[in-house]
Amino acid sequence: MIPIIKVKDLVDQHKSLENELSSGKIDKKNFAEISKNYSELNEIIEDARAYISFDQEKKDLEKIINDKSADKEMTELAKLELEDLIKKNSKNEKNIKLFLLPKDEADSKNAIIEIRAGTGGLEASLFAADLFKMYEKVSNKKKWNLEIISISKSDAGGLKEVIASIKGKNIYSALKYESGVHRVQRVPDTETQGRVHTSAATVAVLPEAEEVDIKLEDKDLRIDVFRSSGPGGQSVNTTDSAVRITHIPSGIVVSQQDEKSQIRNKEKGLKILRSRLYEFERQKRDEERSKDRKSKIGSGDRSERIRTYNFPQGRVTDHRINLTMHKLDEFMEGEIFDEIIESLSLQAQEEELKSLR
Repeated sequence: MIPIIKVKDLVDQHKSLENELSSGKIDKKNFAEISKNYSELNEIIEDARAYISFDQEKKDLEKIINDKSADKEMTELAKLELEDLIKKNSKNEKNIKLFLLPKDEADSKNAIIEIRAGTGGLEASLFAADLFKMYEKVSNKKKWNLEIISISKSDAGGLKEVIASIKGKNIYSALKYESGVHRVQRVPDTETQGRVHTSAATVAVLPEAEEVDIKLEDKDLRIDVFRSSGPGGQSVNTTDSAVRITHIPSGIVVSQQDEKSQIRNKEKGLKILRSRLYEFERQKRDEERSKDRKSKIGSGDRSERIRTYNFPQGRVTDHRINLTMHKLDEFMEGEIFDEIIESLSLQAQEEELKSLR
């Protein structure tokens, strides 16, 4: 049960913001923030008001039900109303609890997605390419802006590694549950005996950090330049345009060589470094804050096997929530991506709610 005083505070905040907005005396600097807060409270305000009035409405209905002189039809009607009221109150309570959960500051940020071929040789790199195509299709359908930062190709159209930036509304919130090991089971094109092979690719999703989030000091960076190299190690550039940036305090290293310009490679490298450092600090903070709580949803553990794609059976299974869907083709086309993400979000919220009890 939520303390009524907390819910009344929400109603008071809503009223106060409403008065501020209607006064026309808001500073332009604060207008966007006040409007955002008011809009968020608007989503929960009716639930909050109903939750506050629940006890009194319940007492009124129970009075009718317990009144021996009351009309039988009226009593039955009151019983039905009470049943409906209790159901609605339970739903309202859950909605308010979800609203009161600590917000993930990174949810509204853009994201950097890193996909790497894992165990399985060539087949793993082909699967990494398939995963990237799937995220491209999801981005197109949602009108997100996906931009490749760096890419390393293998034979037969596979990918050893690809790093991309995805921009749009609440991108990190939508993609954060994708971090982990994605396993594929299928018959490779090169397999002559028709045997099913298992291989894997890892996905890491990072909130895209801005300069205000992470300040990079020159004294903490070691920047080395070298010549870009292509497949087999041959030089693809006659100048030292490739950049390797080492963040000395954390030991995090980023290399970037996709651009012909050393300046552009440095810019891209710093963008990736900033996001990796931001996520590193977030994970450190989260571990300290919840050492006693092990959530299997959205932990971001890149060594955790999160999903299996079984092509012979046409199924995709998410192991964190034991969800299996026999719609693999649609999933790879980006058609039902939201179904799994919504299920994961709901499960994560349930785990958060349990931690409040």
